[in-house]
Amino acid sequence: MCSMELDGIDHMALSVTDVAKSVQWYSDVLGFEDRHNNVWKGVPAFLSKGTTALALFPVRDGDQSASAKPPPIRFLHLAFRATRKNFVVAQEELKHRGIKFEFQDHEISHSIYFRDPDGHQLEITTYEL
Repeated sequence: MCSMELDGIDHMALSVTDVAKSVQWYSDVLGFEDRHNNVWKGVPAFLSKGTTALALFPVRDGDQSASAKPPPIRFLHLAFRATRKNFVVAQEELKHRGIKFEFQDHEISHSIYFRDPDGHQLEITTYEL
């Protein structure tokens, strides 16, 4: 048995092609708030919503470009949990913004999948069926 205790995921670090554009997108589309910009001067941009946080770093030389084929071992997706009501609202918001998404019924949950401007796959899921 492990004696280490963790509270949960603190943040997900993503490399993005345009930090300012991604900050705006995550703020506008998903309601994240920009944090610590006055300390770190935007690099990384640190966004949060509830107990979830994202650190957005600019793509560095040698990083995989957003348009190149991803390597075999990679980030798969980042999932956000929502109530049934907010799950429906999220679908309406994405439709309003012209952001395509895919619905999946996982039997224990329902999810929608979509991509941010750099192609990272995002998921919103609800366990309230």
